[in-house]
Amino acid sequence: MELGLYTFADVGTNPVTGEKIGHPQRLRNLMEEIRLADEAGLDVFGLGEHHRPDYASSAPATALAGAATITKNIRLTSAVTVLSSEDPVRAYQQFATLDGLSGGRAEIMVGRGSFIESFPLFGYDLNDYDALFEEKLALLMRLNESERADWPGGPHTTAIQGLGIYPRPEQESLPLWIAVGGTPQSAIRAGVLGLPMALAIIGGEPARFAPLFELHRRAAAQAGHDPFKLKRSINVHGFVAETSQKAADVFYPAQAEVMNRIGRERGWPPTSRAKFDAESGPTGAQFVGGPAELTDKILKHHEIFGFDRFLIQMAIGVLDHADLMKAIEIFGTKVAPEVRKAVG
Repeated sequence: MELGLYTFADVGTNPVTGEKIGHPQRLRNLMEEIRLADEAGLDVFGLGEHHRPDYASSAPATALAGAATITKNIRLTSAVTVLSSEDPVRAYQQFATLDGLSGGRAEIMVGRGSFIESFPLFGYDLNDYDALFEEKLALLMRLNESERADWPGGPHTTAIQGLGIYPRPEQESLPLWIAVGGTPQSAIRAGVLGLPMALAIIGGEPARFAPLFELHRRAAAQAGHDPFKLKRSINVHGFVAETSQKAADVFYPAQAEVMNRIGRERGWPPTSRAKFDAESGPTGAQFVGGPAELTDKILKHHEIFGFDRFLIQMAIGVLDHADLMKAIEIFGTKVAPEVRKAVG
């Protein structure tokens, strides 16, 4: 069982204190957070990719490379790399470089992206949303298998004839995950390709997504892969503090500001403290509480899913940096050891 954190490095104004955090300061804070996560004994830190003014994480590999030089054990992964609008060769080279800098701790988590800004930014047509991902993922997997690439090319990629792709990673190959947002087709695709799957859960009851894990296992087995060798993760929103009340009071204002802002773009109904508190209950999507409550909720959902990895996004919106650092410390030193002991 691996436990860790992920973030998109939000910037903006703290809704409680009014403090403004810009891109440079957020990136410096991020280095402190990753270093503390490593020191606290967490297993994984993931950094997402967005190309919007409210995030500082448009280049995850670069930021993770900075973190590689100040950490010792924690695995460093994108969460996610928007492969549809990325060059697979450059993505592979960047994460192979990260792997060398970190001593073999790099991973790539790829997805189609939940925002669309990168498509016009890099000259791609949204009508090719899924086709871009499929073709580029196939190329990325080919690059990961062999030092010299032979690739026929396609509508969205250039042909490569026996060219070397460098540097090579310290690991035999880069661990490559597919991130899915809840669609059965995405879970099946990950299984057919024999790739680990990370399932993002940000609303509703997490238990209703459990059938996607079974779809992933079944598709992997039918494609000739050993499903028990493929890792599975759930990636959730949440926060931990000394008490459940403090966790909710710290996390809710920033989380609500982000979800309502995005919700206005997407037509979601506004959130409220009552809704948030309900979703923070034992069966809800918010993993918020004191150490004991968060431990119990993780273990309860481990019984439902049987996941190998649990990642929590605590840095949603602009939180007080000291509160976030304290939450990372608690998660690493109090929650993670209890979860690992219970899971065995």
